[in-house]
Amino acid sequence: MPISADLGANLEKVVTDLVETGRYNSKSEVLREGVRLVQEREARLRDLESSLIAAEAEADRDGWLDADKVFDELKSRYSQDRKTA
Repeated sequence: MPISADLGANLEKVVTDLVETGRYNSKSEVLREGVRLVQEREARLRDLESSLIAAEAEADRDGWLDADKVFDELKSRYSQDRKTA
């Protein structure tokens, strides 16, 4: 089923330029690639969200870390790394 989309002048120019320079064979090919990239990004976002939910559940179960203590430890660790470098 064909889809019609109004991309606006700027995006239409990008698509046209990609085809005219030979990077893609057709406008449809450019748009399919764009949709594939959106699919990949959405999948990564779902994975990230799942990881955050799991981490929150773990923190609720095992307890939260004190942010100030974590940052102090990181600052200390990385300042020591700079001194030895």
